[in-house]
Amino acid sequence: MKSQAAARSYAKALYELARERSQAERIGAELAEVVQLVREDPALAHFFARPGVSAAAKRGAADDIAQRLGLGKLVRDFVGLVAAHGRGDVLPEIGDAYRALVDADLNRARARVRTSVPLTEAEKASLAERLGAALGGKRVTVDEVVDQNLLGGFVAEIGSLIVDGSLDGQLARLKERLGRG
Repeated sequence: MKSQAAARSYAKALYELARERSQAERIGAELAEVVQLVREDPALAHFFARPGVSAAAKRGAADDIAQRLGLGKLVRDFVGLVAAHGRGDVLPEIGDAYRALVDADLNRARARVRTSVPLTEAEKASLAERLGAALGGKRVTVDEVVDQNLLGGFVAEIGSLIVDGSLDGQLARLKERLGRG
């Protein structure tokens, strides 16, 4: 819980600076690059989480990563600051919190959609439109995950809202109704 609160605080500070400069989307894309690197490299995440590593070493590593990725000064300085304060391991949570702030400001929502087979672009667009209408007109971005365990249909997760249009879900609801008589 403590790391989530810290992540939100860092994300909000970066978002305010980015918004003042009218660069919220670009800064978010740069931050996402760093987050992806930390998520994909467990050794890097472990390095940032180690309390025995000096703040200067962590900041140096963060600066080096930012330089190699070609990030702008704001994100480069931000990542260095986060690392120097011993919060480099929280970068993924900071990235998620930042993205949520941008999405809220732009009236966007992200749906994690599990399907048994890959959706076509037309199906994704139709699903995004229908989910957006159900959410009061928000623009919905569909992040699709193919789940071989689903028999058919889809399960969409948008924050705490779950829309179960799967065959598995329909069968479970039918079984429940039959059980009640």
